[in-house]
Amino acid sequence: MTVLRTTNLTKRFGKFTALNGVNIEVSRGEVYGFIGPNGAGKSTTIRVLLGILKASGGEAKIFDKDAWSDAVDIHKQIAYVPGDVNLWSNLTGGEIIDLFVKLRGSNNKSRREELIEKFDLDPSKKCRTYSKGNRQKVALIAAFSSEADLYILDEPTSGLDPLMEKIFQECVMDAKISGKSVLLSSHILSEVERLCDRIGIIRQGKIIETGTLSELRHLTRTSLLVETKQPIKSLSEIIGVHDIEKKGQALSFQVDSEELGNIIKYVSQFEIMRLESAPPKLEDLFMRHYEGVGENTNKGRDES
Repeated sequence: MTVLRTTNLTKRFGKFTALNGVNIEVSRGEVYGFIGPNGAGKSTTIRVLLGILKASGGEAKIFDKDAWSDAVDIHKQIAYVPGDVNLWSNLTGGEIIDLFVKLRGSNNKSRREELIEKFDLDPSKKCRTYSKGNRQKVALIAAFSSEADLYILDEPTSGLDPLMEKIFQECVMDAKISGKSVLLSSHILSEVERLCDRIGIIRQGKIIETGTLSELRHLTRTSLLVETKQPIKSLSEIIGVHDIEKKGQALSFQVDSEELGNIIKYVSQFEIMRLESAPPKLEDLFMRHYEGVGENTNKGRDES
């Protein structure tokens, strides 16, 4: 069952096109990673989905309802956490959590208390005294205490320390196990790699790659460190080999994943004494898509 879908979504600001035919689909019980650099269109897409911005063209639907015209109904079933949380300074963290949870019609006090303890938040303090990390905790606790069916998270761990990031990841996995859906926009690629079922990479307002991690990894390279009894001849001439470096008695190089079998077969004839491999990472895929790309022309905007 599809929970969220955009079809040829377009958003223009005057002559500038921030989104150019963006297609995203998130199914029930799925965590969808939405990645790209600042200015690529991530936050603009999310603002359209939340009904904050009206699309210039295309379609954005959540629970089969229009993201703009049915925004009020949609918000009853979603929880949103931005990357920079602004809170009412004179209210305590606990009061704000209670307010957001009640707005969504939830009343799960045990879940609220459990999350406050896990995130190590003092809910009795006024929000004006909170650090950025603690403001993020308030928003995350409020979101995961609610009975939302879809979580839209835009750089949600900004300001959190590594221990709290781990707690956040546990919350996402709990939501997934419960059949909830998550749209996660993040620049922390290890987080996306750990949590997401499918990934969409956006660049200059266009989705340039989408698929499961295993589907996308064919575009990445595996790192090999090989030591052989005999010198490996003509390695640089073999198709699929990149960035050869000598490290002591061994050679370090990158291999296109689709050529890995052929290259292992080739180096085997030189009598392998040591072989180390590192699997391809999402970061490699991400960087290859942005190699040679300078600053986005969208410098003056804060949309990301």
